[in-house]
Amino acid sequence: MQDLRAIKVKADIMWAFLDTPNQMSEKYQVDLCNLSDGAVAALEDQGIQVKRKEDKGFYIVAKSKKFPIKTEMPDGSGVAGKVGNGSKGVAWIKPYAYQFKGKAGVSAGINKLVITDLIVYEADGEALDDNLEEAL
Repeated sequence: MQDLRAIKVKADIMWAFLDTPNQMSEKYQVDLCNLSDGAVAALEDQGIQVKRKEDKGFYIVAKSKKFPIKTEMPDGSGVAGKVGNGSKGVAWIKPYAYQFKGKAGVSAGINKLVITDLIVYEADGEALDDNLEEAL
């Protein structure tokens, strides 16, 4: 098998489960979207399957099974708030080989994510107003 090497990619960030595992996959994960042609070529060269969707462009889902994804601002400081869809960043992708139920391939692990343009995620209804009219 080839030597897998880390790849640094710029991406738009969507569906960031950086410090809480995703309920479906039970992993920390983030969609890295609108990847450049150069990023796509570098990822595919390492055996990572890059997907394409109209609203995401070329993208991958980078995952970490055991550890939260290390996330910081360009100056090394922590990120204030949850990272929302549309944020931009630079990710350090660490490809890793896997074998599962007779299938083998290469997945995208993630070592670090630097947020270059933060859009803070705010859940709908998080700040509920107790004075709302009840219509039960």
